[in-house]
Amino acid sequence: MKRGREELEGNGGEEQAATQPAAGEPATAAAAAAAAAAVEEPGAAAPAGGQPPAAAAVEDDDDDDKPLASNFKMSRSVRKGTECPYLDTIARQNLDFDFEKCCSVTLSGHNVYACLVCGKYFQGRGPNTQAYTHSLEAGHHMFMKVDSGRVYCLPDMYEVTDRSLADIQYVLNPTFTPAEVAKMDSAVSWARALDGSEYMPGLVGLNNMKQNDYANVVVQALCRVHPIRDFFLRPENYASCGSLLVQRFGELVRKLWNPRAFKGQVSPHEFMQAVMSASGKRFIIDRQSDPLDFLSWLANALHTDLTGGKRKKRSVITDCLQGELEVVTEAGTGLGRAKDAAADVTEKVPFLMLGLDLPAAPLFKDALEKVIIPQVPIFEILRKFDGSTVNEDIKAGRRRFRITRLPRFLVLHIRRFLKNQFFIEKNPTIVNFPVKNLELAAAVPVPQGPDGSPVPSKYDLCANVVHEGKAGEGTYRVHVHRKVEDQWYEVQDLRVGEVLPQMVALSETYLQVYELKAQ
Repeated sequence: MKRGREELEGNGGEEQAATQPAAGEPATAAAAAAAAAAVEEPGAAAPAGGQPPAAAAVEDDDDDDKPLASNFKMSRSVRKGTECPYLDTIARQNLDFDFEKCCSVTLSGHNVYACLVCGKYFQGRGPNTQAYTHSLEAGHHMFMKVDSGRVYCLPDMYEVTDRSLADIQYVLNPTFTPAEVAKMDSAVSWARALDGSEYMPGLVGLNNMKQNDYANVVVQALCRVHPIRDFFLRPENYASCGSLLVQRFGELVRKLWNPRAFKGQVSPHEFMQAVMSASGKRFIIDRQSDPLDFLSWLANALHTDLTGGKRKKRSVITDCLQGELEVVTEAGTGLGRAKDAAADVTEKVPFLMLGLDLPAAPLFKDALEKVIIPQVPIFEILRKFDGSTVNEDIKAGRRRFRITRLPRFLVLHIRRFLKNQFFIEKNPTIVNFPVKNLELAAAVPVPQGPDGSPVPSKYDLCANVVHEGKAGEGTYRVHVHRKVEDQWYEVQDLRVGEVLPQMVALSETYLQVYELKAQ
């Protein structure tokens, strides 16, 4: 080891090669020079003619993955774990791959290595790079390249292969076989974290970094839509999609179902960074937003990215969530086509969720000086879509709605927040709904099948988002149903606990996800 270091120090200045700037780096000369210095890597082996390595050009920025024995005169470029004296210095309790994988010095996300001793990220691994310097200054020798999972020992410059590293590589990039995905909802599984605590894969808390609980409840609810979950558990399903949002959402779903995680919770930091970028900072970590707005945006953004911008093309999002409405606008009303039409205007409109209106809340106290919170059956507010109830809107006109195609997963939005010229007001009305066997045919006419009989229209609740607090404030939590146990759980950020289905039905529900029952 000592001999290897002396050779590195003696030859390091002569054997370095000029690196080429990566695509997409700053175009200015100063920025390009700084970027090149930050990712400087060892050059290729000297050619047969005796030409010094400095004259040989490096082909790309990932050239440091190639064997380095010829460069640094090591006996072997790959060693087994039994031959590496530093393998036992790895500290798994310090490793956290949930956060943005950027160098802690240069803040660059290119060619990043994770120190397996302290958990920090550094760029490069050749001489004059941050990882190499950290190994000398801190005495930390084990580094993993985050985009490949390969482990190296620095500053000795050899790769380490050992079966004991497989758990770290799996946590970095969890993968699932088709057989493992198929039995997700058929077997009860528990896992144990490094600290000895137990957790259920698929039912773990999401860290609220500041005020991103609105996004956490939407992710938990979407993961109850098992076709969407199964689709994103297999990266090959969307490998051709270049969208960072799609890739980060897939990574988050796989981490939620990781059976070998080091801890019993997940931080959605990388996913939220992709959300902030894709939404133009409409949704950010440190400002509260509406789960309804976020769910609508996320579903449409995932669908658009998966279809390459072709909105009419099918995707797993539309296959699960999309239904169809027949909208009839009375002639002479509204500001659209019906305003000047001689007859009613009928349109077929696709939908991803249905908005349900609550009756007005009482303004005065009763005789006992108490305000009684009203209750309304969900079947009553569903009659908005019976095809005969007239809904008035100044801009849209007098309209009637009828469901012409039922989605496999029905998303309902209870309109609790009303915005006027001065403030946002919350309606506290309790909606009475069945947790199982919601029969839509009891409230609205359902579409007919090819044989003229009504199609199946019985749904079971699988996720229920609840708001607590005043309008514009408060917190969000979600009730999720775990099929394999037929048990309800309440998830609020990192807290996960069992809840009775009777308590789910008494909550101030805001968003609901129902699954169509198989007949």
